[in-house]
Amino acid sequence: MYAVFKTGGKQYRASQGDKLRVERLDAAVGDTVEFDQVLLVGSGADVTIGKPVIDGGKVAGTVTAQGRSRKVEVVKFKRRQNYKRQRGHRQHFTEVEITSISGA
Repeated sequence: MYAVFKTGGKQYRASQGDKLRVERLDAAVGDTVEFDQVLLVGSGADVTIGKPVIDGGKVAGTVTAQGRSRKVEVVKFKRRQNYKRQRGHRQHFTEVEITSISGA
């Protein structure tokens, strides 16, 4: 069984037991989180699609880690103008292990 849900402006496909890195959530390590914007639930050929979300659909998970991803270097450069700007960015993430999927 798998589900497609939305959180942090992105969509994720997950099955039970998967570990996902989602946009940062305000939850401590070990907390249980629920995602209620479930767009699709499928099991083999049996697929339920929401309009736009499934009523009563939930994806539950446990927070396993909070962290920051690898650094992305941002460079602005104009040749022959003595102009160069360098910055780095590290995006925050929350690692979630999916424990259960339920759909109506």
